[in-house]
Parts: sequence; C-alpha cells; structure tokens
Amino acid sequence: MPYEITEGYAPGCIGRVVSLHAAYYSREVGFGLPFEARVAGEMAAFLQRLRAGRDGLWLARDEAGEIHGSIAIDALHADEQGAHLRWFICSDATRGSGLGRQLLARAIAHCDALGVARIHLHTFAGLDAARHLYESHGFRLIQEQAGEQWGRVVNEQRFERDAAMRGHSH
Repeated sequence: MPYEITEGYAPGCIGRVVSLHAAYYSREVGFGLPFEARVAGEMAAFLQRLRAGRDGLWLARDEAGEIHGSIAIDALHADEQGAHLRWFICSDATRGSGLGRQLLARAIAHCDALGVARIHLHTFAGLDAARHLYESHGFRLIQEQAGEQWGRVVNEQRFERDAAMRGHSH
C-alpha cells in the first residue's frame, strides 16, 4: 500500500500519533499513563509553537488518509543544543516496509537544508530496529544511563548526528 508523506499539522494527528506511541510502548515495554500523558502534552505544546521553516512534522498516510507514521524536528534550540528529533513512530502494519527510513530521511534532509550542526534524539536500550536505523543514518550513541522519566526504569539513551555525517546513510 502506498503511503504519502505530508508536512505539517493535520486534524486528529496528535491523537493518532499519541495512540501509535501508547499502543506500541505499552505492549513492548509496559509504559502506561505517565508516558502517554507526556507524549500528548509535549506534542501538543510543540505544535502550538511550531514555526514553519524551522521546525517540522511529517505524517505518513494511507490512501484513506489514516496516519501510519510520524516524525518531528523541534529546532527551537538548534543553535545551542542541536535540533531535537521527536515522535518517530510507524504503525505495526508498516514496520519493515521502509516507511520509517523515508520519514527519518525527510527529517534529516530538513535539518541539513537548515544547516543545523547537530540532531539529537532520546530513546532507550532494547529498540534494536530503531537503533539500527539511526546508526545507518549517521547517529551515534553518546550517553546511556538508567532513568524512569517514562514511568518505569529503562536504560535511557541519547543519540546524536553531527552535520559532518551528511551523506552518511545506507
């Protein structure tokens, strides 16, 4: 099934992206209300201050318009801290289809076009397919430590990609 990637807010996207995250992370790692509430609150706040030409949200939709994937770049503090890659998820139906790779490439191309020196993301150990995708696009693990900001203890990870890694992807 072909998926169209569109940029920007779409009615219902917050609910759908939060739902994709909540279902996946509940099933895979046991996250619950603290995680879902944080994703919903932070994504809503981001979209209310999103500035075109700096920040970005990309949504992958099927022919019926249903959202099957998302990725965002929060570049509010890009000059000091780098751009923050956030809310990267694909539906169960699309995993392994290459859709995640397309979304990640779109977000990285946005940052490269802006001349952003560094992109960072936060995740946690055990998401091997995602880690492989990040590393294939030039991200490196730079920090790992136990934390419980998501409602239970996990090994939190920070990955970064420097502008010097432009053109580095499989």
